[in-house]
Amino acid sequence: MPVSSDSLTEYAGATVGFCNPGCRDDFKANSDDRPSDRAYFDAVVKEHGSKVNVVPSQISSKGDFDFLVGRWNVRNRKLKERLTNCDEWDEFDAELEMRKTLNGIGNFETFSAEINGSPFAGEAVRLFDPATRLWSIYWADSNFGKLDTDPVVGSFEGDVGRFYAPGLFDGKEISVLYQWDRSNVDHPVWSQAFSVDSGGPGSGTGI
Repeated sequence: MPVSSDSLTEYAGATVGFCNPGCRDDFKANSDDRPSDRAYFDAVVKEHGSKVNVVPSQISSKGDFDFLVGRWNVRNRKLKERLTNCDEWDEFDAELEMRKTLNGIGNFETFSAEINGSPFAGEAVRLFDPATRLWSIYWADSNFGKLDTDPVVGSFEGDVGRFYAPGLFDGKEISVLYQWDRSNVDHPVWSQAFSVDSGGPGSGTGI
């Protein structure tokens, strides 16, 4: 049976799900008496690690990013230092171009800017899985020259899309949130946040 979005709980540092709230509550209260359930979740966590288990919204679709098709001038704000309680920001302009691919279930974005006097280029690949109704977003840029191995994964709920992934920053395990707000389709807003405790302050935003 499929996992229900209102039936999630934490187990061994991972988010796991059940088909209904009753099964979830029964497992939480009686996990010692559920060895088969624990064995299953142990195997899943071992295979996938403590990656975020994201449940799609009911309205998630391949058209979620249609608002971004075309060319854009982007104004960015980025913290000078991340995860240090820094409150100083660098600001810079950029150009973004996005086009749909794979008959509409994917899209490809290029991003170019000059940061501190040096050219910077990035590329985003977004893929929509019709089976799970989840987006996976991969990123590569001119600083590192490799594609993300852990994409941010998620969906839109109304006009806000939230996408999650585990990550490493300065040798620390972190949680990553990548968000799009399309409330104003003429001026959509993207933001990114890093957390060392699954809920800390954001690391940077861009408009």
